[in-house]
Amino acid sequence: MSGVTIRAVRREDGAALIAAHIACQAILHPWVEPFTDMTGFDSWFAQVGQGRKEAFVIERDGVLAGVVNLNEIVRGPFLSCYMGYYGFGLGRGTMTQGVRRVLDAAFGPLGLHRVEANIQPANLRSKALVQRLGFRLEGVSPRYLRIAGDWRDHERWARLADDTVAPHKPAR
Repeated sequence: MSGVTIRAVRREDGAALIAAHIACQAILHPWVEPFTDMTGFDSWFAQVGQGRKEAFVIERDGVLAGVVNLNEIVRGPFLSCYMGYYGFGLGRGTMTQGVRRVLDAAFGPLGLHRVEANIQPANLRSKALVQRLGFRLEGVSPRYLRIAGDWRDHERWARLADDTVAPHKPAR
């Protein structure tokens, strides 16, 4: 998996992210509703790097593979955030590797103690990803988030900086 990298999103990523969002609507729906035009990108990007949101792109061998957001970063005694992520269907463990690297940044340089991921119960691939990365299920939040006009239940998964995570098994 050495070809998987993360980096902070840049303004120049706008057109490529818009194109990926449009091309992958069948993969992303009904889990997320990302921007599909420059106005949406500008609104999303304006929040990045202001202290409460960090956004990363995942690339595999130089190809855009996904996005990870650390949202509503709270400092002080809480040191927590909500993580959102989605991929563009490259497979081969790309998202697992990318999200793992973002968690390394969250618990390392960003100094966070807790990362929470809220996942719709039917999103089995997303739940499997966080389980591989050592998250634990903490509960269910009814009608937690409005996506595509509907209030959707979410399971609340979390990982702490000092959690012991089982070693990752290499892909075969």
